[in-house]
Amino acid sequence: MKYQQKGFTLVEIAIVLVIIGLLLGGVLKGQELINSAKVKNLANDFRSISAFVYAYQDKYRALPGDDRAATDHLGATAACARVAACTPANPPAGLGDGRINGVWIGAAQTDESYMFWQHVRVANLATGTATLGAADYIPRNAEGGDIGITGDPIIAGWNGSFYICSSGIQGRYARQIDIMMDDGNTQTGSIRVVADRQAAPAQFENIVAGTAQDSQLFSVCFAS
Repeated sequence: MKYQQKGFTLVEIAIVLVIIGLLLGGVLKGQELINSAKVKNLANDFRSISAFVYAYQDKYRALPGDDRAATDHLGATAACARVAACTPANPPAGLGDGRINGVWIGAAQTDESYMFWQHVRVANLATGTATLGAADYIPRNAEGGDIGITGDPIIAGWNGSFYICSSGIQGRYARQIDIMMDDGNTQTGSIRVVADRQAAPAQFENIVAGTAQDSQLFSVCFAS
């Protein structure tokens, strides 16, 4: 008795390969869309926070966090930097000098860079808790990293009125943010990259595509 061996024809194999190709293409395209949405989300943080600063200045003629008349402008629930409460007649040293003083990350509750978030929230410019010391007081980016602001230069020689930094961002996303918002060079322009979660980094980082830096974490900073 003869047994006939059955198998797939070339046409059937071709159809299967086409289907696999379409599935892989769909997965890759979906991942690309997810990554693109994440980069846009990270970039929008810089635009939104800049808008908070300008809106607050326009309304109160002061910088949030540096507002010596915060309790007059926002009510008794708004504290002034470095003291529990203050008035225009009795501001602490450095308050109202036109700069948001303090480090951008790990700021003490008495720093202007920390008080910034309370002022923009009480002023209804930003969402989030206005309770000092709350676990979710410091805002987070789409990657779960901290977001901060300061008027003190991140590295000497980089000029700006204030600096917004976002931590815990993979190199591949940091580079894409720079391409989207700036000159594509992570060491120059208004968008620059530094070592992750460093208040006083030694240098700006050059993120090279296709290297181990793509998966390393960095802090992306924007000068306005």
